[in-house]
Amino acid sequence: MRLPHALLIFLAVAAPEPVFAQVAAADSGDTGWMLLCALLLLVAALPGLMLRHGGQVNVRSALSVMAQGAAVAAMASIVWALAGYSLAYAPGGSWIGGGANLLLANLGQLPDGLTVPESAFVLFQLGLALIAACLPVGAVAERTPIGWWIAFAPLWLLLVYAPLAHAVWGGGWLAELGVMDFAGALGIHALAGFSALALALIVGRRRERGDAGHAPVLSLAGGALLWIGLSGAVGGWAMGATDDAATALLNHHFAACAGALGWALLDKLLGGRSSATGVLSGALAGIAAISASAALVGTGGAMLIGLIAAIVCRIGAGALARWVDDSAGIFVIHGLGGATGALLLPVFVLPLLGGVGFEGNIGLTGALVSQIIGLAVVALWALVGSAIAALIVSVVIPMRVSPEAEAEGLDARQHGQQSWDFR
Repeated sequence: MRLPHALLIFLAVAAPEPVFAQVAAADSGDTGWMLLCALLLLVAALPGLMLRHGGQVNVRSALSVMAQGAAVAAMASIVWALAGYSLAYAPGGSWIGGGANLLLANLGQLPDGLTVPESAFVLFQLGLALIAACLPVGAVAERTPIGWWIAFAPLWLLLVYAPLAHAVWGGGWLAELGVMDFAGALGIHALAGFSALALALIVGRRRERGDAGHAPVLSLAGGALLWIGLSGAVGGWAMGATDDAATALLNHHFAACAGALGWALLDKLLGGRSSATGVLSGALAGIAAISASAALVGTGGAMLIGLIAAIVCRIGAGALARWVDDSAGIFVIHGLGGATGALLLPVFVLPLLGGVGFEGNIGLTGALVSQIIGLAVVALWALVGSAIAALIVSVVIPMRVSPEAEAEGLDARQHGQQSWDFR
């Protein structure tokens, strides 16, 4: 298949020699583009997810949920620098990267065909890791203490995220099997979604569950920041200010628009009225889905992918509501959305539908089988790995706050004592 030159990173990190041994100079325009995309991801991960999660919970726990997002971002960033990046992208085996870039040592130029310094790539990958790490916070909001999240985040990043990123994007075994994921439908959205499902099932339902959050306006503002900020993922994976980047950004936006309208229409058909939160949910479902193929499909294909994903996610939301208490709909929107996009990729990449097409001996059937295998691995890895990490941390720090603290609200002690309750 004719893939964007960004995917040369697969060959780069799988090479036996260190990736910094390159003589080509970095291009300032491409480097600037990568830095901009990384900053967009940071905006999505911090104010975007913090506002969205904070607006979707009870007012008595909103501040705590937002603080948990900030704490996870801080801890995940430190661990990414210490070991996460190296385990994901340093030259190593099929299952995990090596230790050449521990503490971000030995950074240099990326290999032939890529024109950005590795430091810019590290920052971009940090943004992706923070999106994945911060998304599950919203799924168990109002029930978990900040101390538990501070301990869970580094373990999850090293045990769940880094090996999967290596397998999909770092030249690992899923890439060798032909699994395709341009910008994170599997590696970010589905991984975070299924991790959120595992955590929500373990921690259990809220004792007082409202129908909606206390501040829909905050949730909408956060969703809008995600809509814009997540464009950095598809644009950055083009690895430069190129036509692939522009195509990916266009398809990202068209899929989001189609998803927003599709969710709103289905709300109208099923419930008699549409909602503002439904519009943003549909947009995010479309964004999660198009992440698999943003630079590989045509405009019409992107719109259809966004629409189909929104329909699947909206139906999933109705079916799972009574079984899973996912405060922010992380599994429904990102998990199901990313899964849908990954499975639709082989179909919409066909030239008949405006895609870039296949090359070599790859066919539609083989690509579909690879995507199904990839999705099954990601789902199982996320569910089992997240459950293991959660149970390990829970031995030291209880995962769920006391019934009294939950009823009182997680913010109450913080306001009264001017300190964080880590228990």
